[in-house]
Amino acid sequence: MAREKQIIECVPNFSEGRNKDVIKQITDEVERVKGVKLLDVDPGEATNRTVVTFVGEPSVVVEAAFRCVKKAAQLIDMRQHHGAHPRMGATDVCPLIPVAGITLEECAALARKLAERIANELQVPCYCYEAAAK
Repeated sequence: MAREKQIIECVPNFSEGRNKDVIKQITDEVERVKGVKLLDVDPGEATNRTVVTFVGEPSVVVEAAFRCVKKAAQLIDMRQHHGAHPRMGATDVCPLIPVAGITLEECAALARKLAERIANELQVPCYCYEAAAK
């Protein structure tokens, strides 16, 4: 019996909800990764925050997540950020959610590896929470 195809969802929240050019540059990074489907981009002007949703197989979703977090870190200056919503950084959260053929524990392991890559390559501290916490 063939194993079910693994699909995960990523729903990063970026601390930019007003500058459409910045939002587009971030989401362009997602769309550049073959095999990833960008499902939604939901900017909030009052909160100055955008929620992005994309899906695909784990390896390509994790790569797209890294690329958009990197782009957000390059473009969003948190010293100049103002909005109604509390925020931790250019990327506030970047959850990986199991959709099909993969467990929450497997997604948590992927999230920890993604956090480690972000910390090592971008020098951006990461806090893993919920199932990914250790």
